[in-house]
Amino acid sequence: MCDLNMHHVAAKFIPRLLTPKQKEHTVAICQDLHQHALDDPSFMSMVITGDESWVYGYDPETKQQSLQWKSSGSPRPKKARQCHTTTESVLIVFFDIRGIVHREFAPEGQTMNTGFYCSVLCCVREDIWRK
Repeated sequence: MCDLNMHHVAAKFIPRLLTPKQKEHTVAICQDLHQHALDDPSFMSMVITGDESWVYGYDPETKQQSLQWKSSGSPRPKKARQCHTTTESVLIVFFDIRGIVHREFAPEGQTMNTGFYCSVLCCVREDIWRK
């Protein structure tokens, strides 16, 4: 078999492929937001954004805690890397220009859908009004 100097490579993962019309719409929205920010210096202080992340529960042992006594002839102790436990949750955080506005863990087994996010956004709004 002849060497063609080719390699297997994986495709770059992107969340979704946008149509040209969707790309144009996204650019128009960004330009509009940019213009708002230029026209009103306080505009960015009104923006709230959010993110979600999986949080895994494990109790890592520190390097100091894992120290062991050994004689000069005994082999060095081995330790497996920490792996995630079955404890996992989704953490949802909303923040503004000053920092975190609202955070909460999604209930176990909760489907992340529009209804759920609407209920979370109601909590975000309440947290903002309390400030």
